[in-house]
Amino acid sequence: MAHSRKPVIHDDIPVTRGSGNVFADLGFADVEAKELQLKAELTRHIYNRIQDLGLTQRQAGTRLGISQPDVSKLMHSRYTGFSTDRLLDLLNALDVDVEVVLHPHSDHGILHRGTVRVVGKRPAWASLTLSSNSIIA
Repeated sequence: MAHSRKPVIHDDIPVTRGSGNVFADLGFADVEAKELQLKAELTRHIYNRIQDLGLTQRQAGTRLGISQPDVSKLMHSRYTGFSTDRLLDLLNALDVDVEVVLHPHSDHGILHRGTVRVVGKRPAWASLTLSSNSIIA
């Protein structure tokens, strides 16, 4: 997803429109930025699910098979040391179904590097109101 990085002037304060990926905006290489964004989104869904279930960190740790300090790290968006596969496993342990959809990425017959999207649906009974779709480009 290409965004222009033109500064926008608002009330004499220059503002630069983000790309949609904070890690890319911070200067991480494209592939690394996409992986970090994916992990951030998965971690956010883990956080939301633990909150939705009303679990304490100790209860979540028991259910996930990880220590309470590791749950605390995830609850504070610190996912260093967790692979994408492990984060997906943790979501499964929280009774979240994960679907992977594959399709070729092309623009008028020109192939481009694929993208990863995380689309989460919040159940109607969820206590927090957040955006229902998160897209990683």
